[in-house]
Amino acid sequence: MTTIALYSNKGGVGKTAAAVNLAYLAATGGANTLLCDLDAQGSSTYYFRVQPGIKRKARGLVKGNKEILDSVKATDYASLDLLPADFSHRRLDLAYAERKNPTVRLAKALEPLQSEYDVVMLDCPPTINLLAENVFMSADVLLTPLIPTSLSLLAHRQLLTFLSEHDYRPERVYAFFSMVDVRKRLHRQLMVEARSSLPRILQATIPYLAAVEQMGVHRAPIYVFAANTPAATAYRNLWAEVQSIAPL
Repeated sequence: MTTIALYSNKGGVGKTAAAVNLAYLAATGGANTLLCDLDAQGSSTYYFRVQPGIKRKARGLVKGNKEILDSVKATDYASLDLLPADFSHRRLDLAYAERKNPTVRLAKALEPLQSEYDVVMLDCPPTINLLAENVFMSADVLLTPLIPTSLSLLAHRQLLTFLSEHDYRPERVYAFFSMVDVRKRLHRQLMVEARSSLPRILQATIPYLAAVEQMGVHRAPIYVFAANTPAATAYRNLWAEVQSIAPL
């Protein structure tokens, strides 16, 4: 089982759209896939038209036993399941803090999934807290969307520094540019500068196009309603790169 986390310490960067589309591509490519919506806001859950709610709240994500399987729900797409969000996720970091070895609780919780899934995709909230540290411990690959803006790049540098200072293996972090408007000179300029100064930035870029925003209207991955658009092609290119780096 390969665990891929879509994570950013900055919100509004296209993380959930990437998680939904990459999970869909993994499933259509033949991998039994689970998308875990760890964000209490439940955006991934909303896209898949699944009623939010975790059986017995977040206990399955805390105790590290097979309760987590009781909360998994099927989606409308073959080989793609969802662990839906629950508002109790906002307190996951507090629940982990109360237990032994608090930074490995999520990894323990995911262990029962190893015999069920080839790929587990984590859609993570944009914070650096104990839940984020659990994500850092459990993910084989951290995929970080970057908007080509100064603040987004600053946040990414802060993340890399945090990971290095706390021995969370920053070499597992791969960034990609998201919400890119190539008509903007600043976007083009910052992408060039970032590629020369930051490590492990993938070549695929996700454009800022209406088709991505329409995922919220259709409540579906982009391939359901706009499979032949440039945005859909961009996510395919991103997934191809991820497959080349992830132990799938």
